[in-house]
Amino acid sequence: MENVVITAVLILILAGAVYGIVKRIRYGSACCGTKTPAEKKVKVKDKSTANYPYRYVLNVEGMHCSKCARRIENALNRTDGRWARADVEKKQVDLLSKHEEKENELSDAVSRAGYTLCGFTVI
Repeated sequence: MENVVITAVLILILAGAVYGIVKRIRYGSACCGTKTPAEKKVKVKDKSTANYPYRYVLNVEGMHCSKCARRIENALNRTDGRWARADVEKKQVDLLSKHEEKENELSDAVSRAGYTLCGFTVI
């Protein structure tokens, strides 16, 4: 009887582990929103870097995973004339722009995505 109970407990633990692995494979092991798939990427129409005369490096607080990076990129890329690429490891966003950007506009876009702009550098 003891063997049956121990076997049942081990089967439950194994089933939970398999479920967790499948969930991570399907949705990614992200720090935010683990039950929903990542939002679709906002695609930039103009991918010629020569058409973006302004370049900024944004320091972003709170970006921890690829879903965070996608969220910030989408928030910036929704505005025509911007092309953002986030780097989670550096906690920075490389932003190419067709027009000169103002700090408050960038801060607002990053804040709407749920993160904090800690400063930026014009390159």
